[in-house]
Amino acid sequence: MTRKELDQRLDRFKEATRKAGIKLTHQRLEIFREVATSSGHPDAETVFSGVLRRLPTISLDTVYRTLWTLTDLGLVSTLGPRREKARFDANLNPHHHFLCVRCGLARDFESPELDALRVPPGVDDLGSVLATHVEVRGVCVDCAALKAANRAPAARARH
Repeated sequence: MTRKELDQRLDRFKEATRKAGIKLTHQRLEIFREVATSSGHPDAETVFSGVLRRLPTISLDTVYRTLWTLTDLGLVSTLGPRREKARFDANLNPHHHFLCVRCGLARDFESPELDALRVPPGVDDLGSVLATHVEVRGVCVDCAALKAANRAPAARARH
């Protein structure tokens, strides 16, 4: 992420809190900054760990409440099923996600082909569509390499 992108996200954060009449506290700013500077779409516990280094008095409850406030303000989005740990993303530009089913790695990617997908007929009968994105689940290159490395000695032992 460039400094310009971070500054734009921070400006959007400050403006949204001002418009909503929400006090701009140092804790809220640091929580947002932690999400905004992460490319890994952190869950609340990861945000807490990062912010805790800078603000040793912050609580996990404050992090959770702030993240849901940021979600309500439209400053971050969540990804992944709600039954799992919610992960937060401050990149609100159109993009999609790759999620590793083994280690949990989450990374953004862009795809004009996926952006061009049309919502199927009949979805409007369910409600109005506000946004769409694709979440691709698979095994990241590191996990695939680890599995291949772990399998290699067993294969050699059988021969």
